[in-house]
Amino acid sequence: MSNAKKDFRVDSLGVQIYNSEDELALSTATIVQQYLVSILEQQQTATVIFATGNSQLKFLDYLVKLSNIDWSKIICFHLDEYLGISANHSSSFRYYLRKRIEQLISPQEFHYIEGDTLEPLRECDRYSKLLATQPVDLCMLGIGENGHLAFNEPSVADFKDSYKVKLVKLDSVNHQQQVDEGHFPNLESVPKYAFTLTIPTICTAKKIICLAPGKRKAEVVKQLLEGNITEQFPASILRQQPQASLLLDVDAASLIDS
Repeated sequence: MSNAKKDFRVDSLGVQIYNSEDELALSTATIVQQYLVSILEQQQTATVIFATGNSQLKFLDYLVKLSNIDWSKIICFHLDEYLGISANHSSSFRYYLRKRIEQLISPQEFHYIEGDTLEPLRECDRYSKLLATQPVDLCMLGIGENGHLAFNEPSVADFKDSYKVKLVKLDSVNHQQQVDEGHFPNLESVPKYAFTLTIPTICTAKKIICLAPGKRKAEVVKQLLEGNITEQFPASILRQQPQASLLLDVDAASLIDS
């Protein structure tokens, strides 16, 4: 039973609005906890794809503190990683995930994209094969300010992509977002390329939860829910996914007609 302030659907996408970012984060952590517990009652392991970024911080803080999840049965992946930076770089997604998840809960496996590989195309193939070894039970998402999911930018997003993982060039909006959110000190330091799970890979997950807290996400949320479903706004694909939920706080939902 949802404790959201509002709970409705836009096309196939479930939407929940919470009174604050803190309430949103705690509710999401509880939803994930209950879901993983139920999955592990039916099967030996559960597979989760984690997102990074500021939208996930409070949620992850709550999630790792909740009891009843047998993390020794959880296999983890992540959505994306910059090309050319090491796992110890403070803006590496591997660094983020090790610090906020792996070191705190010790899952059975955490399969990382090796961003500093010398053979990026081979790394795409390696990670694709790992993803193919079991169904994905849960995929966590955030939304970029240009509507990207993972690093599926409007310039490279393909709703029918034949790849599971690919290497992409990041656009200028994404570069600026990384600086604005404090991940890099200036535009010159933001990597120009990144690995990303593709849109079809994301959509194969049995359950998708997308978090978009804060006033900065209000415009992008409005476009997601009220605009066209198009590769020019990659997150719009979520409106065709009945297994997907978009969880917002009142600030992020402030511009939508609901």
